[in-house]
Amino acid sequence: MFKIQTINNISIKGLERLPRQQFEVASEVAHPDAILVRSAKLHDMEIPATLKAVGRAGAGVNNIPVDEMSKRGIAVFNAPGANANAVKELVVAGMFLAARNICQAWHYARNLEGDDAEIGKQTEAGKKQYVGFELPGRTLGVIGLGAIGVQVANAARALGMNVIGYDPQITVRSAWKLESDVQQAHSVDELVSESDMITFHVPENEHTKGMVNAERLRLMRDGATLLNFARAGIVDEQAVVEALDSGKLHAYVCDFPSNALNRHPKVIALPHLGASTHEAQENCAIMVADQVREYLENGNITNSVNFPEIYMPRADSGDRLAVVNANVPNMLGQISTALANAKLNIEDMYNKGKGDLAYTLVDVEGKITDEVLARIKDIEGVLSIRVIE
Repeated sequence: MFKIQTINNISIKGLERLPRQQFEVASEVAHPDAILVRSAKLHDMEIPATLKAVGRAGAGVNNIPVDEMSKRGIAVFNAPGANANAVKELVVAGMFLAARNICQAWHYARNLEGDDAEIGKQTEAGKKQYVGFELPGRTLGVIGLGAIGVQVANAARALGMNVIGYDPQITVRSAWKLESDVQQAHSVDELVSESDMITFHVPENEHTKGMVNAERLRLMRDGATLLNFARAGIVDEQAVVEALDSGKLHAYVCDFPSNALNRHPKVIALPHLGASTHEAQENCAIMVADQVREYLENGNITNSVNFPEIYMPRADSGDRLAVVNANVPNMLGQISTALANAKLNIEDMYNKGKGDLAYTLVDVEGKITDEVLARIKDIEGVLSIRVIE
């Protein structure tokens, strides 16, 4: 039986994918085989020696020490695309809120005083302060064309907007889903200089941190709108506030409140609502639970941020060996030799690398003994090893 520790509340729809006959699932579990987490930070957590996998019920993995997990041969899974529709809807809502000055107008209206006749007079007198603009014909720039960015781009096209996209690492899968008339930008600078609205759908890392700074803000069209439902650090807040104050930017709509933003009249800062729908939470939990289960039961990998994607059907009989190792030469040869010396015939084998890591699945005819396991574990570069019976 596998032991699964849950950190945060994981949707019951996801936990139902882990049958009780094979999985013990609880928030307090000794010696867990896997951890399921949403937003809790694991950086200061002591990593159990038994841990084989971490499943993040969401897309970003900033709350997980991925490098440390990799060093220990622990797979980290996420759920890319499971919350894409929820984020897309919020981005589209943000465009309407900014274009029509809805939040500012609502604030004005809810603070009107007097009898209904007086409120009516103030309504007519004040509405001219909140004249907005329509979206058709405007240009939306989408930085990051993964699952979310593609949906946002396609939704904007359906609204009659022109769309420019930038993603030098776009996958074939995403490209197939993207509307054919979405234009390609060859750089971030090109995109921001040609867009009326700009939205970001990239992770925060050394390449994207501070992507929107004072220099790039100067390249933007006067009266442009920024939308950030990705990560706070992508945007230099102080530079954005200065651009809002000068009139360079019309509005900043984001999911990350702060002291610098919260009371600014041109900022709409929401409390990190991007994936906060029942449907998104269920989709994320189901996806990551299925991936962790498949990894524990069969060793197959889908949507791991640190391991290569591998799927190998199980052989009819015999044990399966799963090895995580440094991506160095002659590792397969050493594993094969150890199995051959134990007179274990290899029925099927699959090896794939990802960066500094490699992952190997081997199906053998017969049983893999503890002695053979120890011999392979002693090979220099092997990070973790297990037998799946």
